[in-house]
Amino acid sequence: MNQAILLAGNADSIDFMIHGIFTVNFFGHEVWITTSHACILIVMAIMIAFAIAANRRMKQAREVPDGFQNIIELMVEMLDAMVESTMGKFAPRFVNYISTIFIFILMSNISGLFGLRPPTADYGTTLALALITFFMIWINKFRHQKLKTIWSDMCSPLPPWLPVWMPINLVSELAIPVSLSLRLFANVLSGTVIMALVYGLLRVIALAWPSVLHVYFDLFSGAIQTYVFCMLTMTYVTQACDTDE
Repeated sequence: MNQAILLAGNADSIDFMIHGIFTVNFFGHEVWITTSHACILIVMAIMIAFAIAANRRMKQAREVPDGFQNIIELMVEMLDAMVESTMGKFAPRFVNYISTIFIFILMSNISGLFGLRPPTADYGTTLALALITFFMIWINKFRHQKLKTIWSDMCSPLPPWLPVWMPINLVSELAIPVSLSLRLFANVLSGTVIMALVYGLLRVIALAWPSVLHVYFDLFSGAIQTYVFCMLTMTYVTQACDTDE
């Protein structure tokens, strides 16, 4: 009861919702451009600017790196090592994609430190990322495995001629993008909601100490969720590519 009164008393100060900025007409339909779209564009603009700066710097790379070149090489080495340790011989094919989504998700997760609403706190963003992983899994399955093998796996643990378990295995496959997207979305959204409640309810006294919460929810938890999403993506795709032949 006390909590309900407290929330109601300062409800106007609490805001963790997605807001529409303006509308555009798309083939006769009104489409809202929201705060999530704006934050995604900001993150993408920063990534593109960093990529252009890194590309120009590496064209003039020194044998003994220093400054910005050190940062670039450290990032590349760490991401390459992460992908190599998980995907093995398949790493060169997917390292660019995994590195890109790692940086995008990490920057999106920590954008709350800079006053933005994290794009990954929007289920539309995390679902899109998870669907890319889902399609990558099945595209690589059909590229690297025979239809007979795929059918046998879907019927497992029973023989292929008795597909009793196929509906259950099919549901488990369809659950992959749902679990991937919900895990990332729920963790980031929970941090966003908690920080909004802290600032909305405590207002004047919430000056310096919430920085500790930001470090946990935006930085630490954001980095962990980025790693988990990319690690699961690499694991699923590697299993789809790997064959016993």
